[in-house]
Amino acid sequence: MWGLAASLYLVAFFQRVAPAVITRELSLDFSLTGAALGNLSAFYFYSYVAVQIPTGLAADRWGPRRLLAIGAALTALGTLAFALAPSLAWASAGRLVIGASVGVAFVCMLKLASHWMPARQFAFVSGVALVVGVTGATLAGAPLRVAVEAFGWRAVMGVASGITAAIALGIWLVVRDDPSERGYTSYYPPDAHVAHVSMLSQLREVASYRNTWLLLLVPGGLSGVALTFAGLWGVPFLQTQYGFTPHQAALTTSGMLVVWSLSSVAYGPLSQRIGRRKPLYFAGLVVELVLWAIVVFVPNLPPALLLAILAGVAIAAGAFVLNFAFAKESVPARLGGTVSGVANMGVMLGGMLMQPLVGFVLDRHWLGALSGGARVYDFEGYRAAFSLMLAWTAAALVLLAFTRETGCRQAR
Repeated sequence: MWGLAASLYLVAFFQRVAPAVITRELSLDFSLTGAALGNLSAFYFYSYVAVQIPTGLAADRWGPRRLLAIGAALTALGTLAFALAPSLAWASAGRLVIGASVGVAFVCMLKLASHWMPARQFAFVSGVALVVGVTGATLAGAPLRVAVEAFGWRAVMGVASGITAAIALGIWLVVRDDPSERGYTSYYPPDAHVAHVSMLSQLREVASYRNTWLLLLVPGGLSGVALTFAGLWGVPFLQTQYGFTPHQAALTTSGMLVVWSLSSVAYGPLSQRIGRRKPLYFAGLVVELVLWAIVVFVPNLPPALLLAILAGVAIAAGAFVLNFAFAKESVPARLGGTVSGVANMGVMLGGMLMQPLVGFVLDRHWLGALSGGARVYDFEGYRAAFSLMLAWTAAALVLLAFTRETGCRQAR
């Protein structure tokens, strides 16, 4: 049940970071500036973020199965539109559809977990979900680069569309919202079902909790670096500033995402062991702040040291996964889907805002250099652009201090 939902999340991550590996092809095919490239990639995030709260509300009321099946089917159509796009407008529309459609995956995975798995496993399962997702991101790294060079990016995206359509069919045939539909005992609290109130009232109640707002704003301080650097701008940065080949740069950014996901699996059990959410969250933000500052302000790092620092950034960023359990525990269980949508929206805000903003700042610092028709930026440009992520991490530290610790216990 959970695995089929996770397969759509794998597709979501593949689509999320694929533009990072085909920046050159997209720039040449659609004559893109840095800002335009960042915006094309971020169209995914615009719609992804927009559907998080509606998905949470719908999952609490109608269950995740229908949302997952429809989302996978629409993702297949959006991917096909992107693959066949004759212009930037069509490509942007395809990315917009993809983002909205795969946007149901993570919240529905969490909703299924609350029915099919014990509550004590929720934070751990959130980390495992990221591992599954980053498997998709890994496929969108060096393997995608090889496939694109062999067959072209449009053909590869066409195949991805067909695979996603098969996932949609599998979800519809197999997934069920609750174990009781298969004759098993449910882990979902019997008194936690959504009352017959309007969705607006349901959303208003979730918004009445202080942690909801804070945990909307905090996680972008961690995820913003991973989604923006490893998800788009890391490849050109490593190529132009450190002389990496396209394959080496793609392998490095994919490796960051793998480390990010594997580290996230550990945060849930560790947090559960100490019985608190905030200390490990704080630690992740502090470590990322220090290490990312080195990348931003120190040029010409030895390659081995740079790779070690980027791995450290990825490990620290894995603390973001605590956001989901933290948010879920901050409200009554019957509002779990809705608050999960809010929490996931906060995670995605990092990529949604930072990818185009980094491109905008890079364009402002562009000195006119070109390589094969694509813009090339210097270290000072990257320093100014990447400092935006540093500022968000610092702000997240302050905001986290105002959250209410849940003690790893569900609110009632």
